[in-house]
Amino acid sequence: MTEKIQASVIVAFYNKIELLKIVLSALNNQYDGSFNVVIADDGSRSDVVNEISSLKTSYKFELIHLWQADNGFRKNKILNQAVLHSNEYLIFIDGDCIPQRNFVLDHLINAQEGYCLNGRRADLSETVSKKINLEKPETFFKRHIKEILIEYMFGRGKNIEKGFRINISKISDYLNRKEKGIVGCNFSLFRNDILKINGFDERYEAAGTGEDSDVEFRLRLAGVRIKNIFFKANQIHIYHKELPRSPDNDNLFSAVKESEKSYTPFGIKRQED
Repeated sequence: MTEKIQASVIVAFYNKIELLKIVLSALNNQYDGSFNVVIADDGSRSDVVNEISSLKTSYKFELIHLWQADNGFRKNKILNQAVLHSNEYLIFIDGDCIPQRNFVLDHLINAQEGYCLNGRRADLSETVSKKINLEKPETFFKRHIKEILIEYMFGRGKNIEKGFRINISKISDYLNRKEKGIVGCNFSLFRNDILKINGFDERYEAAGTGEDSDVEFRLRLAGVRIKNIFFKANQIHIYHKELPRSPDNDNLFSAVKESEKSYTPFGIKRQED
């Protein structure tokens, strides 16, 4: 299946250029010709934009940089633009999550029309996070597992078990048996499936809910099923303080659920178009 699908890895990004280089390096080291990379940039500084431009010939994959002015948190708006500039299969990640070896491959092997693949991440401690650099970032979890586990034993780091890749079908099926909600930093689906719901709802202008819970709810209404691929498509998350969550998002999501409409008029194709 991977020979037939052309994918786009869509990276949600804002200003943290050194982390982006690590993400791109990790993707470059697993590149097999099956994907390009689209940077969905929600208003980074001009110096960062210029540096990204200088990187475009540094990788084996095609690198597309989409930018919008910094007018507050408008992640969903730039993600919609990324969808329009993407290949037939979309893999969404955040710019502070480092894909481990086989990340893209695991998404593509499990890709099915009418399904949204639901991955997870291992949240590293602050101490371990500082050690990640451009040296084989796609194998960082495996190479530093002892230190990661020691930190975890002392309560530093979360969901570390999600960093292990399990490729034995019976075990994998058992671990993925329960329904879980998607997270915006690690999910994938066919472009046509997200177009069924008109992409992301651009009314969400704060972190959380809009880029995952809302999307999942509307995908299910549209008949798209959610399939867990935990313990595959592994990624590690660089430590940072959690962004505040807005009650406005919760109120908007409650209204969306009450409407029971899968297609948002505030997405890729707007009412006034």
